[in-house]
Amino acid sequence: MIRPWQSSYKSMSPMYSEVTTAILGGGLSGITLARILREQGGKVVVLEAEERIGGLCRSRSEAGFTFDTGGSHIIFSRDREVLEFMLSVLGENRDERVRNTKIFYKGRFVKYPFENGLSDLPREDCYYCLSEFIRTLIAAEKGELPPVVTFADWITTTFGKGIAECYLLPYNSKIWNFPPDRMSPHWVEGRVPRPPVDDIIKSAVGIETEGYTHQSVFSYPVRGGIEALVQALAGPVNDCITCGFEVKSLRKAGGGWEIGDGIRTVKADRVVCTMPLQNLFAALQGVPPEVQDAVDALRYNSVCSVYIGTRGDVPDISWLYIPDPGLGLMNRVSFPSNYSREVTPEGYGSILTEITYNDGDPVSRMSDREIVSHVVESLEKMDLVSAGDIVYTGLDRHRFAYVVYDLEYPDTIAMVRDYCRKIGIDLVGRFAQFEYLNMDACIRSVMEYTGWPG
Repeated sequence: MIRPWQSSYKSMSPMYSEVTTAILGGGLSGITLARILREQGGKVVVLEAEERIGGLCRSRSEAGFTFDTGGSHIIFSRDREVLEFMLSVLGENRDERVRNTKIFYKGRFVKYPFENGLSDLPREDCYYCLSEFIRTLIAAEKGELPPVVTFADWITTTFGKGIAECYLLPYNSKIWNFPPDRMSPHWVEGRVPRPPVDDIIKSAVGIETEGYTHQSVFSYPVRGGIEALVQALAGPVNDCITCGFEVKSLRKAGGGWEIGDGIRTVKADRVVCTMPLQNLFAALQGVPPEVQDAVDALRYNSVCSVYIGTRGDVPDISWLYIPDPGLGLMNRVSFPSNYSREVTPEGYGSILTEITYNDGDPVSRMSDREIVSHVVESLEKMDLVSAGDIVYTGLDRHRFAYVVYDLEYPDTIAMVRDYCRKIGIDLVGRFAQFEYLNMDACIRSVMEYTGWPG
């Protein structure tokens, strides 16, 4: 759906002049970068392949329902500076919610994070999780734990075999669509907090504890979905954004760069890439074979987001994790109408489900109708919706959604980054840096690159 704001984007002439920085990609990182560079006096152009900006932070509005196309997004951060920046950009178009998140486990709604909801488990599972956590703790004190080589190792040595087997391993296998015992653990430190021992014991005996407190209260736009944040960021720089410009050629020329889409050409002093590395390297010529092999070896997941509009209220849950593969393909179910009452018509609720997949997987070969039918059947099985109440369904796919850290990742990405540094292309944002960055981390990467607020 084309939004009215698109008409304000520049219809590009054959050649831009006096462009200091060409930003490749108009997602959250690219638009934030353009805004900050403009504030610092830079002359910039944003080149976006799609007809709309936003990337994974786009939203879709139809039949009175608004959904985030790249999966459910909320606004939170441990980084107070970034959080204040995002909230100030949104202004009054935001509301605040208290997280009520669950994990669907053996027909039960278990408190999230799983280690803070042990008393919600069947008694034998609660005992297994607690006893294995304590065994692991004792083994760590004695120095008897094996070295951590894989992500699966990190999960087990951090949480114990019980929590790992009951929840974390099956869930992570599902969301990453890749075996945790073939993933690198380097990325998880600092991202997933280690649970305090007291919290685990209290959780097991039914004393209320709260994990991941930095997201226990979150914000969300009242109107427009998460794309409202990108649109608000883009306001001061709409005149330098060009959509529908797929970068097909990129070469050095006269001390700067020439970027072409097959019809038009842009000249710039420097290039900053915020689009996926795979797309960047498809436009470059003369890439050494070993570097191209490294780019081709970088793993990622795609995401399929399925939308359900339903009569009446939805469960009073923020989002719900689904670790059991027997309950369907989706790994997470969110309820956007619990984030804002203006994303649905009055008297209706909304559900968004996410499925990760790769090209060649069964999901990639399923039709949209087949996927929607599968999701509805799964939601009915969990008593989350009644098919007779459904008034709207929709679906979107994003090729680039999650960076997958396989065991070869550290060496692979180092080679790619070294080459980009050598030829003078800067990398900023999730799929340019090829790091699993949340929205706040994307904005932080831009701030660090620009030296903001200096």
